[in-house]
Amino acid sequence: MFRHIGKNRTYFHNIKLASALSFVAGIVNIVGVLSSKILTTNITGHFAFFSEEVFLRNYSNAFVYLILIICFLTGAFCSSFIVELSSRHKRLRPHLIPLLIEILILGFVGLSDIKILKISISAFMIAGLLLVAMGTQNSLVTRVSQSVVRTTHLTGIFTDLGIELSKLFFKQRESEYRQLKKNIALKLLVIACFFSGCIIGGFLYKMINLKTLLLAAGLLFGIIRYDNFLYRYYALKRKLR
Repeated sequence: MFRHIGKNRTYFHNIKLASALSFVAGIVNIVGVLSSKILTTNITGHFAFFSEEVFLRNYSNAFVYLILIICFLTGAFCSSFIVELSSRHKRLRPHLIPLLIEILILGFVGLSDIKILKISISAFMIAGLLLVAMGTQNSLVTRVSQSVVRTTHLTGIFTDLGIELSKLFFKQRESEYRQLKKNIALKLLVIACFFSGCIIGGFLYKMINLKTLLLAAGLLFGIIRYDNFLYRYYALKRKLR
């Protein structure tokens, strides 16, 4: 899912990557909105609010939105930097550290809702941390899939989907037509899994509040274990041949 890059990467790898991480992003999206009333999977709206506050000369409010934008950027930068650094060392798995960072962030925010632990965290801090996590995930997925898969926001996905759907009305080569259908199916899968994550996350938030993020962290940990299991399985299979 994460280890295959370039020519070694298949459509099936992208399918698994898109379905798993877009579902996680959907959970984070709805939990972020319900807990802090702030979007935590993209920064498009934050730029609009930032511009509005600057225009109205509410510079303190504008600074808040600027911080949220920087949080997403920080996650994306750190994720890409770590992947680039790790890829230069064969023993390190480039995807592992960014995923662990995301797990730690989601786990920390989720645990903050457990009263026994007495972790005090504000709505603004929740939004900032979740934006860092989603910036980390988006950057990782973009690099691993070579910009084929996006999981944290749907604007670009719906744009690409609209373009690809329009191409269905024009005659194309058989190979191009098959690839086009695969691309459309991948976009629809991301949308469906993101939406499912939002719905399930919303129901869970009503019952367990921020602890819903512990489920998302657990899913990411399961993804890491699953990817590691498959890698060892196929490595063993090649040795036995």
